[in-house]
Formats: sequence, C-alpha cells, structure tokens
Amino acid sequence: MQRITVQQRRALLARRQRLVGPAPAEVEELVRSLVCLHATDPASVYLSAWARIPGFAHADLDRALYADRTLIKQLAMRRTLFVIDRDDLADVQPAAAERVAGSESRKMIKMVEEAGVATDGGDWLARAKQATLEALADGREATSTELTAEVPILQGTVRAGSGKWAADVSIAPRILTILGAEGRVVRAGNRGPWYTSRPRWATMESWLGQSRLNQSRLNQSWQPADPATAHRRMVQRWLHAFGPGTAADLKWWLGSTVAAVKRSLAELDLVEVDLGGRPGQLLAEDLDRLDDPPPDPWVALLPALDPTAMGWTDRDWYVGDHQALVYDTNGNAGPTIWCDGRIVGGWWQDPDGVVVTRLLEDIGGDAGAAVDAEAARLTGWLAGKVVMPRFPSPLSRLAS
Repeated sequence: MQRITVQQRRALLARRQRLVGPAPAEVEELVRSLVCLHATDPASVYLSAWARIPGFAHADLDRALYADRTLIKQLAMRRTLFVIDRDDLADVQPAAAERVAGSESRKMIKMVEEAGVATDGGDWLARAKQATLEALADGREATSTELTAEVPILQGTVRAGSGKWAADVSIAPRILTILGAEGRVVRAGNRGPWYTSRPRWATMESWLGQSRLNQSRLNQSWQPADPATAHRRMVQRWLHAFGPGTAADLKWWLGSTVAAVKRSLAELDLVEVDLGGRPGQLLAEDLDRLDDPPPDPWVALLPALDPTAMGWTDRDWYVGDHQALVYDTNGNAGPTIWCDGRIVGGWWQDPDGVVVTRLLEDIGGDAGAAVDAEAARLTGWLAGKVVMPRFPSPLSRLAS
C-alpha cells in the first residue's frame, strides 16, 4: 500500500480545488471541477467563485443560473442545497437527492397525521404535490407565499421538531422541498440580491426547457440514470475533485451508506493508499500526479461552507488544532483563511464592510502580506456590502 504524505495531499488539494494553477475560464467549469458549490448560504456560491476566477462578477453566476440555466440549485447530499451543472442532475438525483426526498416525505407524512391534517398522510402528500405542480403549469414561476394563497391544500401549518426545538412550520415550503429533492420543481429566479435567497419556483421541465441557450446539451427533458450507475459516477467525481480520501469521507459527503460506497469503489480502477494510518482510495489514473512538484506558496480567503472546507469528514490533515475555532459544533465551516493547503485562520467583516482577518498561527511575513492583500481585494469586491454568513465561525463570535 502506497503511503501518501500530508504534503502530497495538500498539493493535490491546491490544484484539484482550483486554488492554484490554471484558473477556470468560467463559472460552469469551476462547478464541474468541484462537483458542486454549497448554496445553503447564498453568498457562499459567489464568494467561492470569486476566490478562484480572476475578474469574477456577480453577473457571471447570475447568467449561468438564471439566463443560460447551465447551472441549477438542487437539494441533494446530506439535505444540503448545492449549485450543480445541469448535465449532472441525471446522476445527482438518483445517487443522493432521492434519499433526501424519501426522508422528507416520511417526515411530512408523520407530521400531517400527528397534526390531524389528514388521517392518511401518504394520500394527502400525493394530492398536495399534484396540486402544487398544477399551480406551476405552463412555465409559470411563483413564490411559496403565492402558492400558499392560491392552493388550499398548502395552507396551514404542521408541528416540526420536538421538545424545546418544536415549532409550527408552514406546509407549502415543506412540499416544495420534497418536490425539489425529487427533481420535479426547481428554485428559479431570485427576487432578492445575490447574497439573499428569495426564490421563485418553477417545474424542472419548464425551467430547463426555457433556457436562453439553444444547444443539443440543453434538452428540454432529462432522464435520471439508474441508481447504481449514478452513485458510482458521483463517487468517481468526488475522487477526481477531492481524492485521495476514505470510504468514510465518501459516505459522509454523499449522505450515502457504507454498502453503497463499497459497491461503487469496487467498480472503479483504484489504488489503495495509506493516509496517515487510515486506508484510502486514489483513482489509478491520478497516481502519477503524486510526483508533481509542489505548487508555489499560496493563500486564499474562502467563504463559509466552501467546498474545500467541507470536502472531507476527516479534516485533521488540513485544519489541525484549529477545528473548534473555524467549524461550529455541527461541523459547518465558517469563513476561513488558507495557506499552502491548510486552514490557518478566519475572516469576517466589520460594520463598514472591511474584511478583517485573524491568523491562528505564524505563517511568515510574505504569506501574511499576501493574506492582507487578499483581504483588501475582497473588501473592494464587496464594495461596502456586509454579507453575514449563516454559519459564522466560533472565531468570529469571539472577536465580536
């Protein structure tokens, strides 16, 4: 079994995560190379692209999402919202999103029955989904609020959570979440600025069919792959972007099962590697990349939930002793500072919109100056707008 050093993993991380080397020419290329971008925090998608694409502007991502529709937002792995390449929907849907749809459906059926909305929650859910799809017929876009007002079955609330976390929640957003995970509706236009999420909803068929582009790859309809093939291709994509890694990394990232991950790995041409005492997998075609010379020194300011910070469940090799300061107790990464393949600090904005950095270790004068330069560049790009992450790091809370 070949041993891979931490330095080799960090060098691979830098190149595969598009933090060094040739920059992506466009945002679609970036998304494909990283598999997806986290979109739970709407600003993070833009900030992840800013960190990797020289000259990136908000309009570049808006064009891909809302005009060309080459990228879409999809609820998938671990019930997380992602931006994915629309051509990958055929694999993301059966490999990950269907599990989310099933889980959310079962929860909704239980809540409906417990709330006394219906005695047969399964039948009620089927009728609620059909009524929502009928309301969005003929290419219409509508907000959750508009659908609630128009569709009687979507009106009202159910009780979600338990104990002190229990709360009454509106029905319509829950139905849209399920339909979105099923790939039947999609977050269409955004009614707010780039750093907010105020979506209109449309059927997936109409949204993809009305793209501004007229290319063969943008067919109006799409068909999901069979689940086993889709799962294997998603595992292969992850290994291309994040490998080497462990089966535990893949199970967590995909929100999958040990058995499914093992089946997919068995169908790929892999090299078993030693990752500091943990057995890992590397695509055989990538073995020669271990001999590439290390990249030049580099730094990056990445946003909360950036794919690089959220790519692995085993994070010791790139975060070290800083995990409790830059990740919250649920494992969500806040805005981070990276230096040569490891997290070395965090950043946030002051009330005037200036990016403030906090290093957690000595990285040397040259690297420190590079961090300052990146902070100034990001401050200029944000142009005074204070963007509050949904998942601020414990470090930023300590500083406030």
